[in-house]
Amino acid sequence: MAAEWFSRGNEAFVDENYDEAIKFYCEAINLEPKHHDFYINRAKGYIKLDKYEEAVRDADDALKISPKNSKAFHRKGEAYFHLGKFHKARQCFIDGQTMNVNDKSLQTWISQCELKMSSQNLENQDKGESESGAGATDDTHSQTTQPALVDMPTGAKTRYDWYQTETHVIVTILIKQVTKEDFSMDLQDKSLSVTIKMAMGSDYFLELNLQHPVISDESSSKLLNSKVEIKLKKLEAIRWSSLEGEYDVNVKYFTPASVPSDAKVQDYPSSSHYTRNWDKLAHEIKEEEKNEKPEGDAALNSLFEKIYCDGSDEVKKAMNKSFSESGGTVLSTNWGDIGEKETEIKPPDGMEWKKYQN
Repeated sequence: MAAEWFSRGNEAFVDENYDEAIKFYCEAINLEPKHHDFYINRAKGYIKLDKYEEAVRDADDALKISPKNSKAFHRKGEAYFHLGKFHKARQCFIDGQTMNVNDKSLQTWISQCELKMSSQNLENQDKGESESGAGATDDTHSQTTQPALVDMPTGAKTRYDWYQTETHVIVTILIKQVTKEDFSMDLQDKSLSVTIKMAMGSDYFLELNLQHPVISDESSSKLLNSKVEIKLKKLEAIRWSSLEGEYDVNVKYFTPASVPSDAKVQDYPSSSHYTRNWDKLAHEIKEEEKNEKPEGDAALNSLFEKIYCDGSDEVKKAMNKSFSESGGTVLSTNWGDIGEKETEIKPPDGMEWKKYQN
């Protein structure tokens, strides 16, 4: 039940209904207070609503349950950053990076903290020198050029979807033209975390607590022009009832037990409540195509193909010679006539033959 509330919270979060998402996360925590992911995601919701103190508390609660959780350090660092506590934020990001060296977004946050800290040092230096040099007319320090500051954005609404095959779960994120430099992914056995740096300077985050385990070493990601595709290798060939949530004990396997061992049936997932025999369906389609009677030009081409295939060597030579020499306007099967002379060009009535010129 807690997993259901958590999943509803994630859906509300993706739809940018942050108040609603926090309500759902609260319900999940009430039912299962020892689940660190519930606190981590609620902390992200609080950050979206500018409730940074609450986010720090949730991150601390997550770290009490899971002391080496890089995501918890990440959320705590974000909250401290927005509170203006850049030294504390930087240390949180460094701790998170120690736990997960593959999360490139943490280095981005560390750089932002150092930039803010550098700016604060310059401001303090200018203030101190201004006070000690009271009455002086030199205002050089007040005009000191400071580095441009870029606040870390909070993300944008982006749709993602998923589907499954017998061996894989495929997650697609509909963001166009993502580069390798802007993409980072952290995949564990039962969790997926994605960070994408957007063109407008914002960051997109996707965090999923997977319903079933995956094999991270055999999973992959593709950055396409129209989307990001993440292919997760299933640990077992079972049907996932949802992308997130608790392990479904009533799992259904892709190979039904009732199918005879000598029958080779390809069953693929769909949204329907019954299973199709795809091998049988493919065979039926082939039979329909074979028995289908062509019409018009297709029928004429089919006839010529049959004549050519069934014809003798002389018939084939006559057809090739007449067709090539006449520019496709004559097709003859009589080698006795065609073999003695060059085939004359005979365009259809009402049309004129012209030689192609480059």
